[in-house]
Amino acid sequence: MFILMSIHHPHPEHRDALIDSMHRYGAAISGEEGLRSIHTLADAGSERLVGLAIFDSREDFERLAPTARAAVADDPFEIWEQVPIDGLALTEI
Repeated sequence: MFILMSIHHPHPEHRDALIDSMHRYGAAISGEEGLRSIHTLADAGSERLVGLAIFDSREDFERLAPTARAAVADDPFEIWEQVPIDGLALTEI
């Protein structure tokens, strides 16, 4: 199992655009073999948004990532985000 977690800190005025972007990222690979589930989540205690994608393996992530990234390639994250995206590549230990 391989998990990609992306923690976002959007500027309030760009929150909806970022949520839409996260949904497009997920929709681009939803239903593909090797993807177990993909979620756009809001932290109840802050304005942070979290993208959570669970893959069967790192190889499945690497195969599907270009398609997902292409769906958001033109999105201005540097404008929407207060700080750089905190991306975590997680494996079970």
